[in-house]
Amino acid sequence: MEAARFSTKEISKLPDQPGVYRYFNADDVLIYVGKAKSLKKRVSSYFNKLSGNSRKTRRLVSEIKAIEVTLVNSEFDALLLENNLIKQNQPKYNILLKDDKTFPYICVSNERFPRIYSTRKLIPSLGTYFGPFANVKAMNNVLRLINSLFTLRTCRYDLSEDNIQKEKYKVCLEYHIGNCKGPCEALQTETDYLKDVDQAVHILKGNLSLPKSFFKEAMQEAAANLEFEQAQKFKDKLELVDKFQSKSIVVSPKLADIDVFSIISDEKFAFVNYLRIKNGTINLSITHEVKKKLNEADEDVLSLVMVQMRDKYQSEAREVLTNVALDIPADNFKVSVPQIGDKKKLIQLSLKNSLFAKKEKYESLENVKDKGNRVLKQLQADLQLKELPTHIECFDNSNIQGTNPVASMVCFKMGRPSKKDYRHFKIKTVVGPDDFGSMTEVVGRRYKRLVEEKQPLPKLIVIDGGKGQLNAACDALKALDLYGVIPIIGIAKRLEELYFPEDSFPLHIDKKSESLRLIQQLRDEAHRFAITFHRDLRSKNSFNFELENVKGVGRVTVDQLLKHFRTMSKIEAASEDQIAAIVGASRARLIKTYFQQKKEAN
Repeated sequence: MEAARFSTKEISKLPDQPGVYRYFNADDVLIYVGKAKSLKKRVSSYFNKLSGNSRKTRRLVSEIKAIEVTLVNSEFDALLLENNLIKQNQPKYNILLKDDKTFPYICVSNERFPRIYSTRKLIPSLGTYFGPFANVKAMNNVLRLINSLFTLRTCRYDLSEDNIQKEKYKVCLEYHIGNCKGPCEALQTETDYLKDVDQAVHILKGNLSLPKSFFKEAMQEAAANLEFEQAQKFKDKLELVDKFQSKSIVVSPKLADIDVFSIISDEKFAFVNYLRIKNGTINLSITHEVKKKLNEADEDVLSLVMVQMRDKYQSEAREVLTNVALDIPADNFKVSVPQIGDKKKLIQLSLKNSLFAKKEKYESLENVKDKGNRVLKQLQADLQLKELPTHIECFDNSNIQGTNPVASMVCFKMGRPSKKDYRHFKIKTVVGPDDFGSMTEVVGRRYKRLVEEKQPLPKLIVIDGGKGQLNAACDALKALDLYGVIPIIGIAKRLEELYFPEDSFPLHIDKKSESLRLIQQLRDEAHRFAITFHRDLRSKNSFNFELENVKGVGRVTVDQLLKHFRTMSKIEAASEDQIAAIVGASRARLIKTYFQQKKEAN
């Protein structure tokens, strides 16, 4: 069974760490690969505020059925791993990075009188490679720095001893302008030339004291001469040197074809992560969950899973790295446990993914009811309630200058929304913008009905508002002799204060408390439910009001048109015959005449 795979409803379980995420559709086909500094925040952004996303993104989100993640050590590693996976799998929604280009390297060639140049082709036999470089501008800047500090050749001549003795080549312009000392005509010895190459290699390895001093002195000299633009250029180059190379094990020219396995286990389960390194790059990361037999050792589990996974993914790597020693007689590969260096770091990266899979497994096994009980028990303690608030109801009002006043009630059971118990209310007895009167009416109507129908009462009532709304709700409970029977509180939006009846001092709960988040969720859901109902009602009323001005057209006719055409613009655009098919010829003629007169008046 594969671990570290999530549904779109489990985004909150994603780690707040750098890594790569992969989206799969209903057919389990990989459709998108992305990188993130924080996997949880980045993936969540796809599903929040969809209206602000492009059509392509909305289409992508509609197809997502499963999410897989791979943890890495840095955002730079995530960028490199994303590049590898896109080039290998070619997901249909990835446009960038689909070509055959990879990130560039700097090569120090194996030639006599070595050259230092940039390349996107990694051919280990040609020289020593440094990189890869995600920032091409920084790489080019370092090459320019090396060329300005050292007199290294840029030509591609074969400077063998025989060719030089035969005077096969002549010095070029680079010699005459001082950028080269002319090794092609034996004007510079190989020993002297290699000293410059050694210094350049130190820079490429990250020993940056020399280039930093060079740019810093040049910047200060330019500033002293009041050449501020030139000083800024040197400052920019100094900053680029600071970040010109990020060492990575996700892509490393030092590594060849390697399989990396790590195992983390307990009494019941084992989690095995597999990293496949091909040509120095990680192009596969997957974690499998294994249900262990009684007293089964990690070595036995890993040996079995390793053989299966190598066969499944058709690995031909002759070197296998693990975090536990294995005694496997094999002719085609060798197993080792690295202790230092990049190979040890690969094991640590693999273990990171195994540990995450284990954590995710046990979090998913945690009983939802137990989790809900924990929050409810915390809420009970914070509010000093006599009973566990397993049934909570929250009320909110909505109106604009008193028009179309409505209210909503949302219900949470066991700490989760119970949408079948949600209720809308149209305000019937209150005229004008009177939030307090509206709250008294809807609370009274709600619990009068529950009492009459002998339905269970909630364990807690939450009122969206401060002392005024809370007192109005209490008046309704007093009229029903329920005051003191059902606990009731109010929540004020500004400071998230909780008010109790007959207590002038609010209660402040820790802003990070799960119990406060539950109350906020109730309040926000009640507000959303009320606002949605109010907008729908206001829209419908404004629509009805206009058509009911037409003499001979009543509410029944309006409702028929609304049900069929949905919007005013569609009715106005419809032909008289189309309207007549719904409400009859005479009314259709009246309606089309009305629209014609309205058009002429405008």
